[in-house]
Amino acid sequence: MEAVAQVLESIAGVAGVCAWDTLTETQRSPMLQAMMPGSPPSHLVYPSTPEELAAVMVYAAQQRLRVLPCGRRSKLHWGGLVKGVDLVISTERLNRLVDHAIGDLTVTAEAGIKFSDLQDLLRKSGQFLAIDPHYPDEATLGGIISTADTGAMRHRYSSIRDMILGISFVRSDGQIVKAGGRVVKNVAGYDLMKLLTGAYGTLGIITQVTLRVYPISHASQTVVLSGHRDSLAQAAQTLLSSALTPTAIEALSAQTMSDLELGKEMGLLIRFQAIAESVKEQAARSLEVGAAFGLSSQLYPDTSEADLWRRLGEKMVGETDSIVCKIGVKPSEAIAVLTQIEQLSQTAGAVVHLGSGVGQLVLSSETRTFMIQELRSLCQATGGYLSILQAPIPFKQQIDVWGYAGSALDLMQTIKTQFDPNSLLSPRRFVGGI
Repeated sequence: MEAVAQVLESIAGVAGVCAWDTLTETQRSPMLQAMMPGSPPSHLVYPSTPEELAAVMVYAAQQRLRVLPCGRRSKLHWGGLVKGVDLVISTERLNRLVDHAIGDLTVTAEAGIKFSDLQDLLRKSGQFLAIDPHYPDEATLGGIISTADTGAMRHRYSSIRDMILGISFVRSDGQIVKAGGRVVKNVAGYDLMKLLTGAYGTLGIITQVTLRVYPISHASQTVVLSGHRDSLAQAAQTLLSSALTPTAIEALSAQTMSDLELGKEMGLLIRFQAIAESVKEQAARSLEVGAAFGLSSQLYPDTSEADLWRRLGEKMVGETDSIVCKIGVKPSEAIAVLTQIEQLSQTAGAVVHLGSGVGQLVLSSETRTFMIQELRSLCQATGGYLSILQAPIPFKQQIDVWGYAGSALDLMQTIKTQFDPNSLLSPRRFVGGI
C-alpha cells in the first residue's frame, strides 16, 4: 500500500491522497454505503486537474486497480453495490467555472463544481440551469449527470441529458475524450452525452461539461389541487392537453400530501414560471380546471411556493434508513398506479412527474423484498420500471436493485466492454452487474 500511496502522491500531491485508515467514520460512511461489505478501498484520491485524474487512471489501469468515481458523495449510496474497489476518485477539486457565454445561453464548468455554486454564479447574469436535483446544496454537476438526476423541471425543460452540448471525460485507460459544442458524436458513432448520462460512472469519469442555460423567470406560482383520484386524473388530462405551459406538474400520493400538510387526499402540484401576467393567468385557469372537477385548491405565490418545493424535495430523499425507489410508468396511468401503490403501502411517499411518468417512492426501512417485487410488477405492467436508489446494504444484497426487464442488456455489456474492457470503473454498480 505504501508503494501505491507514493505513486498517487507523485500525481495528485500529498494533500490529494488520503489513506483509508486515516479517514473519519463520517468520511467513510457514504463510500461504505456504495460497497459490498468486507473490502474497503486503500485510498481516496482528489485530483486537481483533468490531467492528474487521467494520470491516476493510467496507473490504475496498469495495476488493474478498480475505481469508484464520485463527486461530493451525496448520491454515492444510489444504485448497485460495487465490489472489490481499490481506489475512490473524487472530482470535487475539479470545480472551476470554465466559461459562461451569456449571450449564447451556455455554460462550461468542471464536473466537481457544486450545483448550488453554479446556480449562484449564473444568477448574477439572470440565468439558471433548469434542473432541480436531489441534495441541491451538495450535489456536483458530474454526479447529477452520472445519475440522470433532473427533477420536476423536466416537464418544461426536458432532462439533463438534453441540455448537454459538450462533454469531456477520462476513460478507464486514462485517455481524455472530448465531444464539444454541437458535434455530439465521436468517430465510433456513439452519442457520448446520452451514453454517460445515467451510467453511474461505469463508462468514464466526467471532467467537464457544456450545458444550455435559461433566463430566470420573473414570477412563480404553484397551484395545489386535491380530491378523489378519478377527478384528479380528469383534471390532469385536461391540464396536460391544454395550452398551459407549466414548469412542473406532479402527482402526489395521499401520504406525501399529508407530510406536506396539504391535505389527506391525493393531489396535483402545478407550477408556473414566466412573466407575472402570464403566471397569474395560467394559475387562474388551473384553479378553474380544479373547480370544474370538484377539487379542493390552494394557491402558493413566490416565496411560499419555493419553500413548498424545497420541502417536497426533502421529503422524497427519505431518512437515512428509508428505501427510496425510482419508478417509471405510462404518464396516462400515473394516478391509477399511485392509487394501487397506496393500496399496497398506505405509508408510501410517492410523486410522479405527469409529463414523463418518471417518479419516486419512499418506503419505510421495514419494507420487505416481496413488497418491492409487487410494486415492481405493478410498474412493469404499464411498460415501466422500478429501481432501488437507496436502501440498507443487507436489503440491497437480497434483491436485484435495478430489476431490468428489457432486451438491451447484451448491448449495454458490449458498450461497457468497449469503454472499460477490464471493468475497472464502478464494477457491478449498474444494470445486470455491469
